[in-house]
Amino acid sequence: MIYKDIHIGSFIKNIVDERDISMARISKFFKCTEAEVAGMYASKSLNITVLMKWSKLLEYDFFVLYSQHLILYSHESKYNVETKLPIFKKKLYTKEVIGFIQDLVENKKMTNSEILKRYNIPRTTFYKWIKQDEKK
Repeated sequence: MIYKDIHIGSFIKNIVDERDISMARISKFFKCTEAEVAGMYASKSLNITVLMKWSKLLEYDFFVLYSQHLILYSHESKYNVETKLPIFKKKLYTKEVIGFIQDLVENKKMTNSEILKRYNIPRTTFYKWIKQDEKK
């Protein structure tokens, strides 16, 4: 379950290896030692500024991992509080999230009603994904 327990250092290390980015380039970009880079790989979480730098260097949006975690594992707020912050009502589901849900159904890891209840997916959206998966 990629989004349930996020170890950001491991994700970063995997992408660095996949893209064959040299340690010299990374050290120069971050203005740090190889040991400090290794420490980031070992970290379960990173400072948001550091994560933004990694996102730029590797051209990968690491923040989407946390967004998908919130979509899948957070409950809707019960409080109707006025705020000046932007409110995003529509949930956006990535291909990975849709695939995750389709996998749960296909491998009978959860029932349809359990999925709908746990992840708070609209019924019509859910059944559209299931129908889509059956066509493959």
